Amino acid sequence: MRAGRPAASIHPPTGAHPVRSLLLGLLLVLGAAATPAHAAYPERPVSIIVSVGPGAGPDVIARILADRLTHLWGHQVLVVNRPGGGGIIAAQAAALANPDGYTLFMPVSSAFTVLPESRTKTSVDIATDFSLIGFIGDQPMMIGAAPSLGVSTLQDFIALAKQRPNEILYGASRLSLPHMTGELLQLRADIKLGYVPTTGAAKVIQDIMSGNLSVVIDSMPGIAGAVQNGDVKLLAVASDRRLTNYPNVPLVRDTLPNFEPARGWFVLMAPAKTPEPIVRQLEADLRKVLVDPELKEKFEAIDTFPRPLSTAETLEYIRAEQDLWRPIVRQIGSE
Repeated sequence: MRAGRPAASIHPPTGAHPVRSLLLGLLLVLGAAATPAHAAYPERPVSIIVSVGPGAGPDVIARILADRLTHLWGHQVLVVNRPGGGGIIAAQAAALANPDGYTLFMPVSSAFTVLPESRTKTSVDIATDFSLIGFIGDQPMMIGAAPSLGVSTLQDFIALAKQRPNEILYGASRLSLPHMTGELLQLRADIKLGYVPTTGAAKVIQDIMSGNLSVVIDSMPGIAGAVQNGDVKLLAVASDRRLTNYPNVPLVRDTLPNFEPARGWFVLMAPAKTPEPIVRQLEADLRKVLVDPELKEKFEAIDTFPRPLSTAETLEYIRAEQDLWRPIVRQIGSE
């Protein structure tokens, strides 16, 4: 965060790609003169700021990660919830933190895919105000329907939607990943659904149970209870592989081969100017806990895939996600 500069969008100035700027920043840091290793880090508790409230999918992921880092370091790792503002409140708090490695930031994927394309103005720049530590994992979107809709497969759902354009309603927070996934589904399946703005999965489930909505699109942590209670029938998972806990739920690709995986994903970052030795230690320790059997088991229990990617692989992943969602975000933003 830069004091005194005018409010700017969360991506670099026109002509500068956010991931390229992040890559350039990383290369500049790697080229800087090495400083003595901070062998004692951490010497006290570490905080991870997240942009959602307690119990939301990203919060659960952060707490699992914090538990394993606590175990590794012998110092408490705390999750700090800063919801609101489409993730901007959390980003600002993290960017203002002392860059000493004791305040970290776990942005959700929309910080990279939605905010750079939106008209939201903020004084924080995700590409330059943070140092990338590494990729954590991803969480695929599920497509589910109310039993009253009378469909058992995604193919049946698409056929019904073609017969009833704009009549079948789904709910999601505006410009959230569930919202964008619903738009992508309509585009790839050539159907028209009715979109109803809501405040998240819990509200969508309430509206499905009351008969106001017929479709939910979200990750499993947000809808698992409704699925287990029979209030939602799972139709498909928007992933590149089936879920361990729901092996009989087909992929969206099985019905729509041109449908790209739709997934929420998480990276770990530190405020810019965090000492490079600390960033490198954090990167190594993150990769270490991501292959920890206990973390993998806890991630799989909530249908999340840990991915200990390299920096180059992480940047390529982010770039591909931006390319996928950019036209969808712009389409929604123009409506």
